[in-house]
Amino acid sequence: MVTSSAPLIALKSPQNVSLEEVNAELNKIWTGDLATGDDAALGGLTRASTFSLIVYEPSETQYLLAELGYYTGPVDGIDGPRTKAAIQAAQNALGLSMNGNSSPELLITLREQLRDRRSQVNAIAPSGMPYALDADGAGSADEVARQNPCRIIALCPVTESTGSVTAQVSVYCPVQKQSGSLVCCEYITLKGTDAELAGVSVFIQSLLIGDLPKFLWWKAIPDLQHELFRKLAAAANLVIVDSSTFDDAITALTNIHSLHQQGINVSDLNWRRLAVWQELTAEAFDPPSRRAALQDVDRFVLDYEAGNPAQACLFLGWIASRLKWRPVASTHEGGDYDLRRIKFTNDEQRSIEAELAAIPVANIGQVIGDLIDLKLASTNLEADCCTVICSETRGCMRMEAGGGAQSCRVQHVSPLTEHSPEVLMSQQLQRWGRDLLFEESLALATQFLHAT
Repeated sequence: MVTSSAPLIALKSPQNVSLEEVNAELNKIWTGDLATGDDAALGGLTRASTFSLIVYEPSETQYLLAELGYYTGPVDGIDGPRTKAAIQAAQNALGLSMNGNSSPELLITLREQLRDRRSQVNAIAPSGMPYALDADGAGSADEVARQNPCRIIALCPVTESTGSVTAQVSVYCPVQKQSGSLVCCEYITLKGTDAELAGVSVFIQSLLIGDLPKFLWWKAIPDLQHELFRKLAAAANLVIVDSSTFDDAITALTNIHSLHQQGINVSDLNWRRLAVWQELTAEAFDPPSRRAALQDVDRFVLDYEAGNPAQACLFLGWIASRLKWRPVASTHEGGDYDLRRIKFTNDEQRSIEAELAAIPVANIGQVIGDLIDLKLASTNLEADCCTVICSETRGCMRMEAGGGAQSCRVQHVSPLTEHSPEVLMSQQLQRWGRDLLFEESLALATQFLHAT
């Protein structure tokens, strides 16, 4: 369960500066009286000395909310409680459904409102109101801020050039409840076209703090053909992506595997969402008799929520890598269930058949492509290996419809409450070593996705 968030204090509200003034403006904080904690109201004040984080955020939502006055925090590309409150305020003001989530409809409406605002010279912006529209979330630190990053550098690509990269700096401090001290994070927001941001990549790298770990959260498909990504990935200890957010998940997974082959350390937040499914699958074969029957497994079926096959492919890659299945053929039939059928063989030359099916669902959750259910079985009816695992919220209807559930071991996955990108990101920031199990599973997934 997610713990309650720490209070968040704005030590320095967002301020526009030139690129040349970024470091000087931030240094004023640490060279003044506040750095020694002389301000009794603030108590002890220090800059975090943990890690630097670059966030590449192609979505304009937070930027537009800030421009229109709905959002008053740092434009950092992190959708914490303050951003959610700002989205709800905008949705309420614009007559949209108030769910706190960004959407294409919201983006279009915000762009239109900003265009109208700029065309009216004397228009009164929402920021001129006597209270902050994101006040409901303004006092809470997001999950990433609670890890006390030293510096967050947000890169916000725009389509229309203003002639140069613009910069904004701010400082926010989550209050440490036990000590009452303030361990603060510097926020630097850079806006420009992709070409303009790539042109100042050396400057961006210079903003990373000394020998501290350096993370790059790339919220787009990673591609070495993208100049900015190529330069920043080379400077980072770990590149972090979330394959659940990509329209073309197959290309994304293929690109990540290619990066691994070139020695670039990349993690996928979507992989972490599979942990409970992996644990229950392994647990089902803990008894010695069932473990011995693993070699008889030759049928695998998995259903996932339509829209993104990344989790399904990664899970099958994990199963195949653990059981030493080698892909020999793959067909993508498409259709209503976007069926993929893969044939494997193992060390005993047993033929294994797997099926991945995308199930249309009425209520799409926060994460697109979550697993619904899976089944491991055997054509050897004497083998004690049949296992069904399904989501409590979706049930095992399709697996049970086959008539074999009665002889299978059935387990249910409880709804996950901590699988948002921000929560998973805060966990990922605590480690930056290579995840060999992920790399092996992804390598096998890439093999069967491109098998013919």
